[in-house]
Formats: sequence, structure tokens, C-alpha cells
Amino acid sequence: MTTLRAMYSTAPSEADAAPRAEELRLENLRAYRILDTPPEEAFDGLARLGAFICGTPISMVNLLDAERVFTKAQVGVPGVQNLPRETVFCHHTLFNDDILEVEDASLDPLFRQTPLVASAPNIRYYVGAPLVSPEGYPLGTMCALDVKPHRLNEAQRDALRTLAREVVSHLELRRARLQLEQERVKLDGLLRMANDKAVSLYSAEQREEIFVKQDHKLIRLNTANISYLEALGDYVNIHVGNERYTVYTTMKDMLTRLPSRDFVRVHRKYIVRISSIVAIDGDSLVVDGGRASSVPIGNSYKADLMSRLNLV
Repeated sequence: MTTLRAMYSTAPSEADAAPRAEELRLENLRAYRILDTPPEEAFDGLARLGAFICGTPISMVNLLDAERVFTKAQVGVPGVQNLPRETVFCHHTLFNDDILEVEDASLDPLFRQTPLVASAPNIRYYVGAPLVSPEGYPLGTMCALDVKPHRLNEAQRDALRTLAREVVSHLELRRARLQLEQERVKLDGLLRMANDKAVSLYSAEQREEIFVKQDHKLIRLNTANISYLEALGDYVNIHVGNERYTVYTTMKDMLTRLPSRDFVRVHRKYIVRISSIVAIDGDSLVVDGGRASSVPIGNSYKADLMSRLNLV
């Protein structure tokens, strides 16, 4: 399989491969929606761990955009952000197959004239491991720096590789959470659309249907089959025959969605279908919806209930 590094150093006959590879890399990076986001403890902790592993005062989690470096997390260089990409070591690490280590940048012809080396903070040591996405695209680097020459031992180098993979794992977890949130928003939108459609159909065709969300699914219920509803904290239990559906909503919201002529609130925690009431016994009533259930009657709701039942 052709590596991305190979695509960037392709032969002249394949000169279009490098720009296309960079386009795909940037597309992959931006899919994480992490550029220009505020600090997050998960990544800050990995930066601190990088400094500890490498024994350096500076460590950074860098993501390389088209022309600049976005520092997602850092230790030792507060305020550093959005450096020009071509001026930093990470630009050269990005397409390296393994760790890039510069023991003394002041002696390296490639780096000794760069701003970070030739002037403050006068960096001398750099080590970086590329952050490679599961799709194979380099997103940035996990790096460590020092103002004096340095060198890692093999155990430290192996730990830095592992840390780079851990950074990518956190990026993947973050992306998965964002995708789940997007799906939740879409599902909520579909739920609203479905209920709006049900209301429209009810008005035009006297249909009585509502949609509820349970276990990430939309379920259509015929209100004629609902015997009663029961509030339970932030949730409402909807009793349909011998079935019970638990949805995240409020009793107030349910009242607006149910046909008002068919349902009545009898308690702050209960709404019943009038036709399902089979008996009233003092401060409670019996509801039959496949199996008989006793439902309390609140004092403040009793007059309205009796009026609806034509018992006043």
C-alpha cells in the first residue's frame, strides 16, 4: 500500500498526487471538528504526560492545518498558538514514518535558522511522533522540546509512540461523541416532524397518533390504545394495554400532544383516558387498559374530572 509520505515525495510523472494527498489529509483532520476549540483536560493531561516521559520542560499536542499549527494542548509554553506551519519542527515530523528527534537544533542545517531556534525561546531539542488517524492520515504531532540538547532512550521513544496513539484514541472518542450528538439532534428533529405530521393528519382526517422516542427508536402509538400516563421524575410512563413505554418528556408536554376531548389529568402524576375509567372509589379510580390499575385522584383535579364525567 502506498504510504502518505510516499505520495508527498512522488515522482514527477505523478506530480498531482501530493496536492491531492494534502487535500484528503486536511479533509480528514477537519472531520474531527477540533481546530480552534478550547483546552480540554483529556488532552492537557496527555501533554503533561509527554513532558514527564521525555524529561523535558515543554510538551505539546499539535494539529497541522493548511498553513498553521493549532496547539490543542501544551505544557511549558503558555500562550503559544497558531504558529506558521513552515517555521516549526512538526511540519517535518508530519510525514515521517516514525519519531523525528533533533538532539541539537543549533547544529542541524535544516533547523538552525528557524525562528524557534535562532531566537527566543532558543529551542535546542525536539522530538515528535506523528498522530496518524485510523484512515492513515497524519493529523499532527505529539512532541516535546527543550532549550538544551537532549536524547531519548529506547524506552522513552517507545512510550512516546504509545502516547501518540493515545492522543489519536482521544480524538476518535471525541469525534464519536460529536457524531452521537448529531444523531440525537437529527432524531429529535424527526420526532418533532413526525408529531407535527400526526397533528396535521389528525386535524384533516381525525386520526389519533403520536410518536414517542424510546431506546433511540421512534414508535408510533394510537392514542385510542393509551389507558393512562404516569409521571416518573424526568420521564413519563405511557401505559398501552399490557405494554409500557418510558419516554423523556413532561406531563405538560404530553397534554398538548393528546386529544384534549379524550384525556383528563386526575393527579399531578397521572393523566387518564376518560373512556378507560371503569370505576371511582373515593380518592382513586380504576382504569382498564388490558389490566385494571388503581390511579389516585388529586383534590385540585377532582372537580374537573367530575365535570368531564358529567357527574356534577
